Amino acid sequence: MATDAIAERLEELWETEPTLYGRLATVDHKIIGKRYLYTAMLFLIAGGIEALIMRLQLVGPNKTLLGPEAYNQFFTMHGTTMIYFYAFPILVGFGNYLVPLMIGARDMALPRLNAFGYWTFLFSGLFLYASLILRSAPHAGWYAYVPYTLQTYSPGLGMDFFALALIFLTVSTTAGGINFLVTIFQLRAPGMTISRMPLFMYSSLTTYFSVVFALPAFTAALVFLELDRKWGFHFYDIAHGGHPLLWQELFWFFAHPWVYIVFLPATGMISMLLPAFARHPIVGYPYIAVSTILTGLVGFGVWLHHMFAVGEPQMSMSFFSAASMTISIFTAVQVFAWIATLWKGKPVLTTSLLFALGFIATIVIGGLNGIVTAVIPVDWQITQTYWIVSHIHYVLIGANLFPVMAGFYFWGPKMIGRMLDERLGKLSFWLMFIGFNVGFFPMQLLGVFGMPRRIYTYPAGEGWTTLNLISTIGAFILGFGLLLSIINFFVSLRHGQVAGDNPWNADGLEWSIPSPPPSYAWVHLPTVVSRHPLWDDHDELYDPNDERVFDQDRLTLSTTWKDAEPVSLARMPEDTITPLAISLTLSVIFIGILLTNLWLALAGVVLSLAAAAAWIWPKHGPKAMLEPQSERVTA
Repeated sequence: MATDAIAERLEELWETEPTLYGRLATVDHKIIGKRYLYTAMLFLIAGGIEALIMRLQLVGPNKTLLGPEAYNQFFTMHGTTMIYFYAFPILVGFGNYLVPLMIGARDMALPRLNAFGYWTFLFSGLFLYASLILRSAPHAGWYAYVPYTLQTYSPGLGMDFFALALIFLTVSTTAGGINFLVTIFQLRAPGMTISRMPLFMYSSLTTYFSVVFALPAFTAALVFLELDRKWGFHFYDIAHGGHPLLWQELFWFFAHPWVYIVFLPATGMISMLLPAFARHPIVGYPYIAVSTILTGLVGFGVWLHHMFAVGEPQMSMSFFSAASMTISIFTAVQVFAWIATLWKGKPVLTTSLLFALGFIATIVIGGLNGIVTAVIPVDWQITQTYWIVSHIHYVLIGANLFPVMAGFYFWGPKMIGRMLDERLGKLSFWLMFIGFNVGFFPMQLLGVFGMPRRIYTYPAGEGWTTLNLISTIGAFILGFGLLLSIINFFVSLRHGQVAGDNPWNADGLEWSIPSPPPSYAWVHLPTVVSRHPLWDDHDELYDPNDERVFDQDRLTLSTTWKDAEPVSLARMPEDTITPLAISLTLSVIFIGILLTNLWLALAGVVLSLAAAAAWIWPKHGPKAMLEPQSERVTA
């Protein structure tokens, strides 16, 4: 009964009001995490529809469903959507929801910044898709090479939409990266030392360090592009001292680490769910952790392999070729560890495990054909062919979509409190796996047979028709398989079997609380003595003397970054509308720049400063309460 009373007090402190204001002002990491997941899935559907339309255009020779300009817009919107607005945000959604639960915290370290990150992500995506509605979509691919993207060759607003939307998105992504780093280093449960962290924490830390260091190069490149287009600067104009290769250097310094940014959190998810279904602790924990970190580090040293065809010095290309081959070793370490975990355990073949196995198979294929592109003479032959289209989809779908679906079936019951239908899930997997390989493996053969990338049609008699037909059929099978999982989710939301706290008998902290978790997550903040807190012999997961309840305010425990020793209490802010307000005012700034209306942009700046002042204005909270609480922490 005492626990029930504590839970009621905590619910009053932490719950989001069931009103429109409450929904807009919430800073609950679980609500924000689900919003990221839902929004990213909508972008996935949009990008998938664009892909299917392109495949219909290429199903046979000399098709006229799309003209050349419309096709360029479709493949640009498809690539931009999938790479920037789906692949990473979907992982941010999982991270937002799961990281605090996995480390025994009640929220992210910076809840208002968390809400701000989501709103800016949403508005940047809407900003980009406004270009499609206004028939001014960008048309230069997700890589947007200059000088084609400069005003001379790309008049109109299309590339301005592209540049400004992605600058807007980098604000969101950087804010999220800082938040995750602080959360993982400062809010881990007592006893969760660096060597006991869930492997998802290693992949998340590596990812967000990469975000913080890689994104500034992309932001600078986009700012230079917009200054060239709008105000006649010459960063990329070789006639005035600039250089087009500056864009490529800045872009790929960001974009190749970005491949690992959308890959590493997914590998962390696989390392978390495999032990649950193998019924065996993960094999090679320290090797996986080190391989994850090294993947992030070496990922900053391979960007030039995208530029082997531009005439770089031979010594430079040799260095980046070697680095590109070396980085495959770290993924191989993880693959062998996953296989060893399954080999030593007694696997239970659930839908989630099937998607994990599909991921392992596709990432091996994608990794192997990626090594081929690191061989400089071979790269010269295939760099502008459909071989590269096949490779990037094997890497990004194999390393992202399949782990996402595995996580969807694994943690979905924790999020919604209902089990997803296994029969429908397995049917979805087989359709997606077969459709994926039928869709994208023929593209490797098309590349060998000389089909160029980015062409909107092709003549008969080139030997490409049958393979393109097969590829189109595979794409529609893949899309139908994904649709089945979406249907499965909505049906299970209302009619699925009640999940319970730990339906998989998994080992992570998130499985020790109800499904779905209450707004405060934990009544008693947990302690940890091993890497598998629900599988070890430690009976005292929660403090028996209620020393870590903290039910007088919105509080969670702050610990040291290395050994997770309690040092203080962190007071979490209440729900507030200011993150949404700042995101809206930033939208006004970007609309003003788009329209070259500096007065409108200036008005947005003023409104943003006012919203920021409201954000940081001191709040009168129960500060006196924090002093005795912090004494209890060290007891």
